[in-house]
Amino acid sequence: MSDMSDKEILLDQSMTHKMIVDTDTASDDAVALMMALVNPDIEVVAITIVAGNVPTRQCSINARFTVELCGRHTPVYEGATRPLRRAPYRAEFFHGQDGMGNMNYPAPQTSPAAGHAVDALIEHILANPGVILVTLGPMTNVALAVSRAPEIIHNVSRCVVMGGAACTVGNITPAAEYNIWCDPEAARICVRSDLPIEMVGWELCRGAANLIEEEMRYYKDVINTPLSHFVIDCNASALQVNQEWLGDPGIGLPDPVAMAIAIDPDICTNHSRHYVEIECDGEFTRGMTVIDQIGVTPHDTANVAMWQPAVKRGEPHSTVCWEIDVARWKALLEQSVNRQVAIY
Repeated sequence: MSDMSDKEILLDQSMTHKMIVDTDTASDDAVALMMALVNPDIEVVAITIVAGNVPTRQCSINARFTVELCGRHTPVYEGATRPLRRAPYRAEFFHGQDGMGNMNYPAPQTSPAAGHAVDALIEHILANPGVILVTLGPMTNVALAVSRAPEIIHNVSRCVVMGGAACTVGNITPAAEYNIWCDPEAARICVRSDLPIEMVGWELCRGAANLIEEEMRYYKDVINTPLSHFVIDCNASALQVNQEWLGDPGIGLPDPVAMAIAIDPDICTNHSRHYVEIECDGEFTRGMTVIDQIGVTPHDTANVAMWQPAVKRGEPHSTVCWEIDVARWKALLEQSVNRQVAIY
């Protein structure tokens, strides 16, 4: 269905990019993991699990099942079981009780890797200078890692964050996106660090970026691979909620959109650097990603006094993605599900 060739969306073949994925693996996380695991230009050196959509153990089961579906042996480390300060708030209402559209997939054959996810993040980042870090869930693990070992920050070439809503409506409250809302204190630690954050807000998966009914039929009836069925089937619950609650035409896939940008940065067609803050105290605005889109904060005036610590630290280091090439994103997803994999 894509009108773009594989050649147009391939990255530089001269090197493999190492990647670590931190995820609260449910349906769209699993699709994002699949995209990275089957891509020949990406080596996923570790997957770290954080509580979010479903409890940590279920996230781990879902991630390990996905790894096996893709014929890989990537270690999956279990991490934080709750936010830094908040009570957990699950999203089974969106992803199903198993986090995978209530598909009740078989239990994975592999066990979780030994060790805690935070330790694994520190170890693997230190061992892989230039690694790409992709976060698909609440940022609890990452916040703990950078707090404990801030020296890892300089080994991260890109930190692609599926989180936030860039000057637009949220999806868990009117002001906030789920991942940031779940653990705003963790997100604040990360954006206040020197991590080279690329913020990919949930809004980029909406509207034309959805997979609509015609495309879903094409994935199942025409492409007809194990991975194409997986993309649609594990998002069955998400499809229903996306249409009935959020008012979108089909399946919105925020985590795969973020992963697509991590794999192919040119999918983001409009981006710019800004000072970004996370609201932690607001009754109505908890988890809001506050972006200085028009450059108000550098003025040393009383109305923006609270921004001065960030301004005095230097130029902004958070890049906000405002628009994507929808055709290119969908072409990469389609390319991914056509990969030949050696299933366990």
